[in-house]
Amino acid sequence: MIPLVAGLSTTQLVALIVVLLIALAVVSAVVTRFLVRRGLRTPFAIRQINKGRDKVVSMVKRPITIMVLDEVADVIQTGHYTKNISDALLENHDELKALVTEKVRHDPTSRLIGRLPGYDLVVSEVTETTLRVLIEMLGDPRMDELVSDLLRNNLQQIKLAVRERQNELLPPPPPPDPPPHLAHRRRRTPG
Repeated sequence: MIPLVAGLSTTQLVALIVVLLIALAVVSAVVTRFLVRRGLRTPFAIRQINKGRDKVVSMVKRPITIMVLDEVADVIQTGHYTKNISDALLENHDELKALVTEKVRHDPTSRLIGRLPGYDLVVSEVTETTLRVLIEMLGDPRMDELVSDLLRNNLQQIKLAVRERQNELLPPPPPPDPPPHLAHRRRRTPG
């Protein structure tokens, strides 16, 4: 037996083999890239190493993805995300109130109503009330539970889809719809 590995336990020997295989895969990828850039064919041995590497990656990626999703689900359940949003709203309260007032004032549908006496006071009070209710709702532990359940259920659905390879059965998604302001311009353009 080789004296270097004679004193290693089984776990250490397996770890050494895995590290050597990873190093071999990296070296083969570098050599392949070097040869392809030079316009040469990849040697047979390196092509076989690359095929083996691709098979190992395809076998390992799904379980690793599921383990990562499990970890993410556990982490998500420990957070208080709606409380964080509530805190951010409180921190930026004055800026949000000014933003809402500005947007309502410049909204084309409120031009006629904007001329009524007390309009600014009504907008200010409605904005203040809406922000207060929203902050209280987001600070409530029941809302935190709702968001946590929503995220957990979505992650479980994603894990199931990964396990059952449902994503491989779907056609590629269509391109996204254009934003409404661009879609409106396209309709006006003669064509």
